[in-house]
Formats: sequence, C-alpha cells, structure tokens
Amino acid sequence: MRKSGTDSQGVIGIPLVSALTYEPRELGFGTSGRRGRVVDLTQMEVYINAVAELAFLQSIPAEEGGIVKGEEFFFAYDLRPSSSTCVPEQFGRGEIAQAIERAISDAGMMPVNCGCIPTPALAFHAISRGKGSVMITGSHIPFDRNGYKTNTSCGELLKRHEQPIGDFVQVTRERIYNQPFDESPFNEQGMFKTGHADLSSEDSSARSGYMQRYLDFFEDRSLDGMRLLCYQHSAVGRDLLVDLLCRFGAEVIPVGRSEEFVPIDTENIDADRLSAIQALATTAISGSSKVDAVVSTDGDSDRPMVLGVDPDMRAVRFFSGDLLGMIVAEYLGADAVVVPLNCNDGIDASRLSAILEPKTRIGSPYVIAGMAQALERGKQRVCGWEANGGFLTGSDFIRSGRILAALPTRDAVLPILCALFSSRDEGVSLCELFSRLPKRFSYAGLIKQFPRAVSLEMIRQFSFTNCGIQEVVFNQNGLDVRGLGRASMEVTIELESRIQETRERLETFFRLADGFGAIVGLNYTDGVRISFSNGDVAHLRTSGNADELRLYAVSDSQIRAEKIVKLGIAEPDGILRSIEKGEGDQAALKIHGGAEVPTRQ
Repeated sequence: MRKSGTDSQGVIGIPLVSALTYEPRELGFGTSGRRGRVVDLTQMEVYINAVAELAFLQSIPAEEGGIVKGEEFFFAYDLRPSSSTCVPEQFGRGEIAQAIERAISDAGMMPVNCGCIPTPALAFHAISRGKGSVMITGSHIPFDRNGYKTNTSCGELLKRHEQPIGDFVQVTRERIYNQPFDESPFNEQGMFKTGHADLSSEDSSARSGYMQRYLDFFEDRSLDGMRLLCYQHSAVGRDLLVDLLCRFGAEVIPVGRSEEFVPIDTENIDADRLSAIQALATTAISGSSKVDAVVSTDGDSDRPMVLGVDPDMRAVRFFSGDLLGMIVAEYLGADAVVVPLNCNDGIDASRLSAILEPKTRIGSPYVIAGMAQALERGKQRVCGWEANGGFLTGSDFIRSGRILAALPTRDAVLPILCALFSSRDEGVSLCELFSRLPKRFSYAGLIKQFPRAVSLEMIRQFSFTNCGIQEVVFNQNGLDVRGLGRASMEVTIELESRIQETRERLETFFRLADGFGAIVGLNYTDGVRISFSNGDVAHLRTSGNADELRLYAVSDSQIRAEKIVKLGIAEPDGILRSIEKGEGDQAALKIHGGAEVPTRQ
C-alpha cells in the first residue's frame, strides 16, 4: 500500500493493492449478510464480495438456489444515504447500490433495479420468479454503518453456504488486488475511477406485487373503522405500509416522517423512543378521537413494530416481536412453529406449545433450517419468528381458498396485518388481545461499540460448549447435563465441580440483592441464557451484525424484565461492564468454564 498523495503516474504497472492509500478492511458474514462501517465500505470491497457470491450461486444447481448467467438478477436498497449516494462525512464512501449493480453486470447477469422497497418485497419478487437478489441495507444498525444481503433463487443464504462463498471471495480478492492499477476500475481510495454513476431506471413491479400478495390473501378482511398511526421515520416501506392499510379501509395517519436516517431496532425500543411515540399518539388523540394502534417497521422494513393504545388511559403499549409472533401463528392456524432461544418463553405455556419445534440459535438462517426440518417431518403449515418480530413462512398457507405463498425470510407486513385483523375479528383492543397470552414479559437492550472479541471472551468464560454441553439444570439431586439434541450426558467429578463454580461466579454478578433468585439453569445454544429460581431469565449474546453486546430478559412482569436489562447495561458499572472488568465477589472461585475437560457419555 503506497502513501497518500503519491502521483498516480507512479503506479502504472503495479498491482492495485500496492496503489491503495488506505488499509482495506474485509467484510465478514453476519446474521443478516455483510455489514460494516461506511468508511470501510469501499465500492471495491462491496464489489469483491458481491462478484464472489454471484459466482458461487452460478456454481450450484437451481434446486439449491443456483442462478444462470444471462438471467435477471434483482436488487433494491433502503433509505440510508450511503446506500445509493456518496456521503462526504464518511470520506466520500457510499453508492453501494452502484457497486452491486456493476457486480451483477460483470458477473454476466441482467441487473434489475427494484428501487427503494422493503427487503421482503424484493425477496418475494425474486423468489417467486426463481431468481437471485441483493438488498442493500444496514437494517436497524447505526447510521454510520451499512451493508447488503444476498438471496439465492430459493431464499436466504444459509450457514452451510458461508465456507464455500469464503473460498470464492478469496479467489476474487486475489484477482482484483493483483490487477494492474492502470487496468483496474478502482482508484487509490477503492472507489470506481469513473466517479458518480446513476442507477438504472426502477422497475415498480416488486412493490406492487408485494402489496398484491396481501390484498389477495386477505381479500375478505377489512379494517374499516380502525384509526391507525403509522410511525414512518426513515423506514423504506413507510409509504407502502400506509397505502396497504388504507386499501384495507383503515384511517391511517402518517407521523414522525424523517428525511434523516433513524436507526430503529425493534428488539431495543427504549424509553426515549416510546416517549416520542406517545407524544405523537397524544397529539393524534384529541377530544373524542381514538387511535387503535401505532404500527411501524425498522429501516429495511422486515421487522414490525406494533403498539396498542389503551382506550381508557390513552397510553401506548409496545408488544415485543416474540409475543406478536404468537398472535400471528394462532391467527394463521400453524401446525409447526420455530423460534430461537431468546424468544419469550411464554410460548412454552401457550396453546402453541404442542406444535413448538426445538428452539434454535438466534438468526433467521437457523429459524429457516428449523422450518425445513419441520417440513421434512410432514408438517404442512410451518412458520417461525424472531424476538425482533420478523415473521417467516416456511410453507404455503391456505385461508378461505386463498394461498399465501411461502416467504422464508423476515417479513413485517404479515404480522402487522394479522394482529390488526385478529383484534378486529375478536372485537377487542390490541391491549386486550395481547393480555390473553401467558403472563411472561420480555425486554432487550444492548451496549453499543462493544468489541466483539471482548464480548465473545466474556461469554466463553462461562461456557462449556467445547465439552459438548448445551444445557445444565441444577436441581436437588445435583446436575442434569445435556448435549446436542438434548441428549443426557454424564460428566466427570472435576467438570461437575467447575460447573458449580461457574454458577457461583455468575451469582456474584446476578445478585440476590438485585432481586435475582438462585441460578437453576444454563443454556448455551447461543450465548449464555441464565434461568433463576424466581422465574427471571437473563440471556447474554454477542451481536452477529455489529460490535454490540446484547442482553435479553424474561420475567413475570414487564417492569421486572425492563429492570433486569437496566441493571445489565447500566454505564459505567452495570452487570455487563462488571463482568468485562472481572469484578464481582473477589472471594469467588476462579472460572474454569472455558477449559477443555474430558467427559464420558
């Protein structure tokens, strides 16, 4: 890499990588595609990964999601400035969609620009045609980040695709880096030498087809008489959602529209956000007017946000996505449901418990894999959802002779509509509808800008996954230890001692004085999920998309669930920060959880 300011005439004939005036930062896979800081998202880095992913898709059969050169390949983008324009504040980075369109074309495909539409709208449009797609989005992550998500012709990229794609990326990177600088399309800053490029004209059929999907399936349903607020902020589907709800007869009041990007994380709706939404609702409720619900989505509109409005107190009430999923699954009449471990455990005591599949790790690829397994076992009406509310359908659903085609990717519109229709059909408010669910309440929070390596080490020190342990239950008879598939395991006396020591160490952070009971269970399916004797649950997990450490809580009251999260993420000396610093009871025994210890089955 040469120094900044070197005359470009001095780089003729040398490889591109030697001409770069910055240190390239490679994009890795996260839970939902590739994401990173905008300042690191050069068009070259985006191009390298996209070309490699397209080459991979061209190498696999159609029945596994493969694509064929010369075919259409669809792309769309959200409303983040860097998605389709260059951002001066981010060292001129951006125009990610332009890099994707160039990659599609150079890979021998026909790029089709579907414009600014929701991620599930793009996926539905492409999958229904047996084509691949790319969504340029950072979803809910902070403004200074962005990324993209590639879909096969069948759906999302799965975990098993990551390694072979990595091999394609390595080959592509080597080729691009070693191309002579004077022949490369990229300049010293990793941006196209040609500068700004206009995107191709937009094709609106993906937007209209997505709307028609719901207009057809719910043709006999109506929202006449309902008055709804649509909190628009900077969601890419903000106008589509208003249009669709109006088509069903609702009176819809758009509020909170922002031309600056607002990162809405539906797993982390804090008090400030709720207060802002309450103010919007209060303004809309004047005199004898009413508001039945507030609806919204995250940035790329694949995760819903639904709030009821108490008809007496006129106060908004946020319903977490895991509770929303339960309402939707019952409304659709599912015969199999798949949820990740961090979802509200009220489902275990609900009417859905009889059709609940084994809980998965966190992330849509794991939910999709769980739905596929349910289908293989002969289930006919299969769905799943995440704690963020994104709802996935693994099979077709038939209702009154109308078919809702499977859409195995996160969707926000379906859960919003099902909740509203269910409320209408039952003749009750949303608050009353949700009050019928088991009385378990969830909440989530996070610490931002928390180095991933640090959070992984924090979780490792309390884990025994290298010993094959997935779950530990503490009872009066000792330990019930289980491995993959919940198979019972026998452990050595030494390992049992270390598990007990880890329990004691955790209890120095999750203290009796703060309202926690004794630890009665540890689950390592994804991170560390801690169950307490008083019914509390605290679940620590590293984010798959950003440098964030997340904490999920479940309890018998909403106040307590929120309290657990507040205790956990408080700055500068909350539970998570104390664990990071290695604080707690200094007399506690040393942790051995990360050490590998032989076990016998």
